Amino acid sequence: MSTASTKAGSADAVIIPHYNDVLRLERCLAALMQNDTEGTEIVVVDNASPVSLDGVRAAFPQVRFVIERDQGAAPSRNRGVSETTAPRLFFLDADCVPAPNWLALGRAVSANGDLIGGRVDVFDETPPPRSGAEAFEAVFAFNFRKYIEVQGFSGTGNLLTRRDVFDVIGGFVNGVSEDREWTMRAVANGFSLIYEDRLRVSHPSRQDWPALKAKWRRTTREGYQLNGTNPMQRLKWAIRGLAMPLSAVVHIPKVLASDKLTSTGETSRAIATLVRLRCTRMLWMLRQSVGGTI
Repeated sequence: MSTASTKAGSADAVIIPHYNDVLRLERCLAALMQNDTEGTEIVVVDNASPVSLDGVRAAFPQVRFVIERDQGAAPSRNRGVSETTAPRLFFLDADCVPAPNWLALGRAVSANGDLIGGRVDVFDETPPPRSGAEAFEAVFAFNFRKYIEVQGFSGTGNLLTRRDVFDVIGGFVNGVSEDREWTMRAVANGFSLIYEDRLRVSHPSRQDWPALKAKWRRTTREGYQLNGTNPMQRLKWAIRGLAMPLSAVVHIPKVLASDKLTSTGETSRAIATLVRLRCTRMLWMLRQSVGGTI
């Protein structure tokens, strides 16, 4: 189901998966419209949200909306790619806010790599003072440079690639950390992945402990699937879990040195959240390693 015709001969396609987050989707699209969208097809793939998108459709008639009933960001991104023919593919999340030069910069650097991941800055949606979750995310969230240059993968909240790369690698896989798995699969197949700091979007911080915990529960589940589940792999996962509290201690100096925190209170709350989260992840990972669920 779509609400606008495909742009014939578009050079670029922006794929935006969405589920039940209308206000952030509107903010994302409003920012995207500040870009030069000439020759760009913008496709929002909605995961059959229970809320109406009629208002968003009316406000952004130049955007195509399609419905993907197979739940998950992976099938939504795959559907978005299949709905377009553009040779250049921009992946953007519905809760991200692209910079006004995001598309133009992406076009300018597109020949520099097969996959190009950009910078994701964090902003707060609530007034000060920051909660522990917000302070933690200000320091630790979305370090795309490290993801790409050290760990060899990128998220898809800010990713540029080409259709021929997608055609060779195949689609995103549901049930795992689909962006990490897909970009690592591309690199393993010889495609280049680079970081471009000027290619920028912003993402809201998680506002409280339940939101942060939900994010990391999902990430831990996906990480376990990527780790593997045979006995030796589960032992390795358990050892990584046992190291989580130590990793909190190791990262405390990063919190203390951060220029993103503006008060002693924010610093203290960030440290407390760091320790709490890493200990929680340890318990989750140990549970997974013996066949339990989280």
